Amino acid sequence: MNTETTAQSPLRLAVIIGSVRHERFADAITGWLLTELAAIDGLEVDPIDLADVDLPLQGTQPGGTATVISDRLHAADAYLVVTPEYNHSFPAALKNAIDWHYEEWAYKPVAFVGYGAGSGGIRAIEQLRLIFPELRATTTRDAVLLNAPWTRLGPNGYEATEGERGALSATMTELGWWARTLRAGRVAEQASAA
Repeated sequence: MNTETTAQSPLRLAVIIGSVRHERFADAITGWLLTELAAIDGLEVDPIDLADVDLPLQGTQPGGTATVISDRLHAADAYLVVTPEYNHSFPAALKNAIDWHYEEWAYKPVAFVGYGAGSGGIRAIEQLRLIFPELRATTTRDAVLLNAPWTRLGPNGYEATEGERGALSATMTELGWWARTLRAGRVAEQASAA
């Protein structure tokens, strides 16, 4: 694939749902997100729900062993991580999924949608921002913080505020810029290695 074709192809976005609880608010938020993301031109969205992914509690892949989501993560140009804040941090299942993969994250951007009572998930996001650069991923400055979102659940699902929709727009604009820029860099690196 040449550089010009790659630059014009749709961006592949993996939306990673980090909560694995049986009763969770992530489903309402993800429903809202997928509707909003469907309206963005040039974006292919792949929702990866960790509640549906069987990953043993182990850590980084032993000997490069692929997991059930390795190919989907590898195919992505960018990631949008949806995380609740549990006890001032993010869920253990999310950390396990991150640790099971390494090369999949490299030289790709990661943005966040956080939710929680009072903080909007900011403490979970700030901790994730310390982890992803170690995997050679770039995190965006902008993020979406949903403060007590369960108070805005209506008959048609999650009812986002104008500020939250604006935050999502800003986050996706920044994520898109990084995704295109880093994809071009990865293509150039592959071409020079060939």
